[in-house]
Amino acid sequence: MLVRDAMSTVILTLGPAHTLRQAAALMSARRVGAAVVFDPDAGGIGILTERDILNSVGLGQNPDTERAYAHTTTEVVFAAPAWTLEEAARAMAHGGFRHLIVLDRGEVAGIVSVRDIIRRWVPAREPAPVP
Repeated sequence: MLVRDAMSTVILTLGPAHTLRQAAALMSARRVGAAVVFDPDAGGIGILTERDILNSVGLGQNPDTERAYAHTTTEVVFAAPAWTLEEAARAMAHGGFRHLIVLDRGEVAGIVSVRDIIRRWVPAREPAPVP
């Protein structure tokens, strides 16, 4: 199975000036754990995750004044649509993150998460083992 088979192609995109509260509201409304942040001034594409927002709030920072750019990961590991799910899972495990932005010919094509991979590996209709 390939990344293209598991990735989400509906992507939440933010600008660097979005506040963390705005980002959290948009992420919550769309039920996603990560957003792609486009910042042409800082080199292009980054990712903001629910964990980034949680860490900021946990430090006592104000989500109404903190901007996405200050919490965006810009050293991003990108996946390709033709990667296997094993390759994507290996990259996530090695890097210690749960989302990969998928690039196709230099353009954002989707996001794949650990949850997306698990859903492909273990179908939802399969009954859970009884202890």
